[in-house]
Amino acid sequence: MFPATESHSISFLQIHTADGGRVRYRKVCEDDGEELAQEEIGRGYETATGTLVPVTDADLDAMPLPTAKAIEIVTFVPTESIGPIQIGASSYLAAEGVAAKPYELLRRVLQRSAQVAVAKFAWHNRERLGLLRVIDDVIVLHAMLWPDEIRSTDQFPVPDAAVSEAEVDAAVALAETLTGLDMSQMRDEYRAALEEVIAAKATGERLPVPKPAEPASAQVVDLIAMLEKSVQDAKAIRGDDAPPE
Repeated sequence: MFPATESHSISFLQIHTADGGRVRYRKVCEDDGEELAQEEIGRGYETATGTLVPVTDADLDAMPLPTAKAIEIVTFVPTESIGPIQIGASSYLAAEGVAAKPYELLRRVLQRSAQVAVAKFAWHNRERLGLLRVIDDVIVLHAMLWPDEIRSTDQFPVPDAAVSEAEVDAAVALAETLTGLDMSQMRDEYRAALEEVIAAKATGERLPVPKPAEPASAQVVDLIAMLEKSVQDAKAIRGDDAPPE
C-alpha cells in the first residue's frame, strides 16, 4: 500500500514566546515519574472500571482474522451506492511475486464491471472496511467507515428559513454557470499567503499588507442581487458575457 494523497499543509512547532526556544513533549509514567523511551512504551485498554489491560503485539498477531495478512473481498456493489461521507484516505495497491496474478485478475474484473469491490483489511491494529476500484490501471483502496461509525442526520435539524422560488432560480443559475470549471487549476490560497508571511519574517522583510475588509452593511441582504452578480462574475471569468437567463 502506498499513500495516494499527500498533505501540503504548513506545520508549526510550539515555542516559548519569551526566548523562541522549542517546547517538546515528554512521555512520563504517572506511577513513578520516570521519563520513558519509545521502546519502553506499550499499549493498554482502559475498562469502564478504570482498570488498564495491557495488549501486546503478540496478542494482536495471534488474533484469528483472515484479513491480518490479506485483503478479503466481501461483495461487489454499484459505485453510486457508496456515500462520499463513508470514504476516507486512499492508497495505491501494488503486487509482486505470487500476488501479481490475483492483482491482475482483480484489476481486469474491476475495469470490466460497473461496480466496485467492498473488502476487509487489517491496518494499524484494527480491521478496516475498504472500497477497491481502478484508476489509470492501478487498483486503489479507499478506507471506509463502518456503517455504525456514521452518525444519523436525524440528530441535526435543518434550518427553517423562507426561500422564494426566485431565489432558488437565481442560485440554480449560478450553479449552472460554475459547472465544468477545471478542478486541476484550483490552489490553496491560504497556504500560499502563509508561505509569504513565513518567508518575509525569515528574511526580515515587511509583511504583506492585507486588503482592507469592506465595512459591514446594516442593510438587509438582497440575496437575488448577490446571486445574479455572482453569475455575471463567473461568466466574466470564463469569457462568457451573455446575460443570465
